[in-house]
Amino acid sequence: MIDGITTYGSTELMEYLGEVIDPVFICTIGTTETSLIPGLSGAGATPELTEYTPAADSELMVFGTVKCMEEIPQTVVGKAAAPTPAMLTKASLEIADIPFIIADAGCKIKPNIECMRLGNEYGRDIRTGKGVLNPLEIYENAHELGAELARRHPMLIIGESIAAGTTTALGVLRALGYDANEKVSGSMPHNPHDMKTKIVDEGLENAGLNPETDNIDGLQAIGAVGDPTLAAVTGFVLGVDEQIPLILAGGTQMAAACAVIKSIKPAFDFSKINLATTVYVVGDETADLLGLLKQIDEDITLHSVDPKFEESDHDGLKNYLDGFVKEGAGAGGAMFTALARGVPVEKLRKKIEKTCS
Repeated sequence: MIDGITTYGSTELMEYLGEVIDPVFICTIGTTETSLIPGLSGAGATPELTEYTPAADSELMVFGTVKCMEEIPQTVVGKAAAPTPAMLTKASLEIADIPFIIADAGCKIKPNIECMRLGNEYGRDIRTGKGVLNPLEIYENAHELGAELARRHPMLIIGESIAAGTTTALGVLRALGYDANEKVSGSMPHNPHDMKTKIVDEGLENAGLNPETDNIDGLQAIGAVGDPTLAAVTGFVLGVDEQIPLILAGGTQMAAACAVIKSIKPAFDFSKINLATTVYVVGDETADLLGLLKQIDEDITLHSVDPKFEESDHDGLKNYLDGFVKEGAGAGGAMFTALARGVPVEKLRKKIEKTCS
């Protein structure tokens, strides 16, 4: 048992991660114009700035600062700003000495870094029923990259950064027939479930899709009401093809990715992958991540990571305790990786505080 980690399922992959040499972290970034809908996402100071968040997150991970915008993305609560979860990811990967790759699945605002380009189209507003114009292109490029990385590394940790990702995840889960309304998480204490449901309803109607009567496949669901990162994560996982174990670093979005994986490959062995996210997602009383995962497959293990920010001297990090931000840029999976590889939770928290200062 590791202080800071609660496991729902098997600890086998966690133990393997603690011993394996040369795992690699992938942060998949993308944009959906769905994030421009006012009141939907807290992943930016204004709806317009949410489109900068994925690019800014990746620049923070590489440089420790941003180049695509003037200020580091953050959620201001009272007098204290909740740091973007990319800072948690950066601190965790540094302290655990884990290399990382940035993969651009489709960003409207491009980061000023070298990264793998998986597609040339950013995500559109899913209310149009055409959320992703090129899901197959993204999937195939990610599939190829996943296969290549599986030949080079014994384990992958895959995260994502996209604003409004829980809404697009809801869209894909609903399209694939899952009972997901009022079960997805969000980046604000108030989870606008009614708004998310209405957005998805409009998107499915405009796409001409009825989950109760139509046989909708995973990539079709992404194309209608999903986002570019979902196509990429699915491609990575199926490109690896169960050759090596995987950690999916995230909550609701990674549940949606699992649903797409199951749609494309019904016999997929989900004991080969674990989800790792923050305690702020797992404990979100406005959502039900564990329930979603049980709908998809009984063999999916979930790890909940608690960095114990209540003990922090950093006021901004304490905002996570009140339901702000919760997760992003693979922060939960990155912290999980550091803890699984022997970094004490207090040492990890101090590193995060220093990185965020």
